[in-house]
Amino acid sequence: MRKIIHVDMDAFYASVEQRDNPELRGKPLAVGGAAARGVVAAASYEARKFGVHSAMPSVTAARKCPDLISVKPRLEVYRAVSQQIREIFAEYTPLIEPLSLDEAYLDVTESLKGMPVATEIALEIRERIKSVTGLNASAGISYNKFLAKMASDLNKPNGQAVITPKNGPAFVEQLAVKKFHGVGPATAEKMHRLGIETGADLKAKSLQFLIEHFGKSGPYFYGIARGLDERQVKPDRVRKSVGAEDTFNEDINDLDLATSELRPLADKVWSYCEAKALSGKTVTVKIKYSDFTQATRSRTIGLPFANGNQIFEVATGLLATVYPFKRPVRLLGVTLSSLTQDRHGDNDQDQSQLDFGM
Repeated sequence: MRKIIHVDMDAFYASVEQRDNPELRGKPLAVGGAAARGVVAAASYEARKFGVHSAMPSVTAARKCPDLISVKPRLEVYRAVSQQIREIFAEYTPLIEPLSLDEAYLDVTESLKGMPVATEIALEIRERIKSVTGLNASAGISYNKFLAKMASDLNKPNGQAVITPKNGPAFVEQLAVKKFHGVGPATAEKMHRLGIETGADLKAKSLQFLIEHFGKSGPYFYGIARGLDERQVKPDRVRKSVGAEDTFNEDINDLDLATSELRPLADKVWSYCEAKALSGKTVTVKIKYSDFTQATRSRTIGLPFANGNQIFEVATGLLATVYPFKRPVRLLGVTLSSLTQDRHGDNDQDQSQLDFGM
């Protein structure tokens, strides 16, 4: 039986800002663009009480919380703190799978410190994080990744919870499927149409039914409905893409102007690739319209891209396929995927993802 811990920092970006600026403590805070076109990247718990959350337009956040304070993201600071936290994880296990700067899975089945009880390990890790960084972390402990992830949300903020093998299946059965990790809004809506509202409803469906309606995700849903998840904690977790996006100060309806906005995005993607000796074969352009609907267009070439100009040229052609725009464009993104570590054609899949659009 494995012992898995999911550690999730509490309101990470906002908590770092409140730690570094005492005047922000105890106040509703949003990290992200405060301008009319900005988007909230993270919200403090004080702001969340007003309904402010990440990915919310800044104008909406300000309307919900008139006293909201907005600060610009400091990604380098967040990365440095994240590295401190990962060094703490490494004191307990080499099996660490980061999901983002502020959360990770740890397999502590065999702890480096010889500690046999996973709940005690989680408690000690949270105390070490608090001591080193001054920040609070929550944790979930269970016998697989899915349930550890679900458990970490049960006693947030600054708490932890355990789901044992004995109560795992019953926990899943009573849970709404829309709260399942890995079930997004579109999948939840599809399940709703199929009469699947809870884990018990999902468990009642056959494997064949789930494969028929959800394809390769069917076996995963079949397993988690029974409290089963065989996925391993992978320290070398493969990332799939390098991306950059930008929200414009004013909506764009002109193709030439929109095309010019692709240039800095392609350059940012390629700069990161050069620094990591990466390239890729697939370019995807993301278009978000003024009504927040979006579209994507992709193209794959035979050999890895050799420079940013090539990425820009392909992105330009992809953007042209959606012109005339059905509505003015508020955001554009460029992503490079099908990555290889060596730009000369080595196929080692050491892939990485970078989000430049804050």
